[in-house]
Amino acid sequence: MKKYAFLYLIFILLMTSCGTTLKVPSDASRTSYHSFTRDEYIEVFYPVAVQQMDKYGIPASITLAQGILESNNGNSTLVRNTNNHFSIKADKRWKGDRYLAPDRGGNFYFRVYEDAFHSYEDHSLFLVQNKRYAGLFKLKKNDYEGWAKGLKAAGFAEDEKYPSKLIDLIKRHNLNKYDRYSYRNIPDVVKRHTEMVIRGKREIFIANELLYIVAGSRDDVKSLAKEFGLSQSKILKYNDLYKGYKLKKGDVIYLEKKHCKALKQYKTHKVTQNESLHSISQRYGIKLQKLLKMNPQYTERAPLVGDIIRLR
Repeated sequence: MKKYAFLYLIFILLMTSCGTTLKVPSDASRTSYHSFTRDEYIEVFYPVAVQQMDKYGIPASITLAQGILESNNGNSTLVRNTNNHFSIKADKRWKGDRYLAPDRGGNFYFRVYEDAFHSYEDHSLFLVQNKRYAGLFKLKKNDYEGWAKGLKAAGFAEDEKYPSKLIDLIKRHNLNKYDRYSYRNIPDVVKRHTEMVIRGKREIFIANELLYIVAGSRDDVKSLAKEFGLSQSKILKYNDLYKGYKLKKGDVIYLEKKHCKALKQYKTHKVTQNESLHSISQRYGIKLQKLLKMNPQYTERAPLVGDIIRLR
């Protein structure tokens, strides 16, 4: 019996290595999962939608609205197991892994992606390379209503209300503003934020055009270095921390070099209870040495509640 079990295991391993997985176990997550609100989903994925628009001519508003609707703001079971944000099924042409899941009263195979970027790219190619969607690419770039109705007419979805649902999402969240964007004009820090959130395991924040995380109770410098592909010395240096520092829950940890001054809108800061010059430097993304240079009086004493700290 053990012999047959071993042979069966070898068979399964061979099948998965050839990209022909028939089913991913329901408890297996193929993606690092972060629960998104709708606003968070839009904030993270709009650069990807704009990039796809620049490459293929699909309105970013349509791509985003479909992503929101099909993936439940990136939180569906299908997304968690497959990174499939558009519920695209795995037909005979699909050479990658497949995932068996229920859909509209039956069980169907869905495409499995390495990450959300591949899902967005494949969604674009699915529309571009399928002749039944060819008419959509003759529409004006800003005609999202035409695209919404055309997708339903071409068979992307069976739901009769599919066009109205997409149009409502676009209008409610002003998604059509992204149809006027260009990927090259999106700030680099926003692009980095999108990439890190999609490929990572936790929330990533932005301050002073820099990426940072908030440390959890189980984090340490070594584990963060491994997670983000940085050396431990860099994490310590970026955050003005000494060697051997033990991270505390709630610590702000930058993943990039801090700047020499705060953003233009932050000229000064009024010290509140339990704040230090270091915590202020972390709040605004300023190198501690530069903050001390702007406020030399604190080389000899700690700031007091009510003190005004120069940030620029």
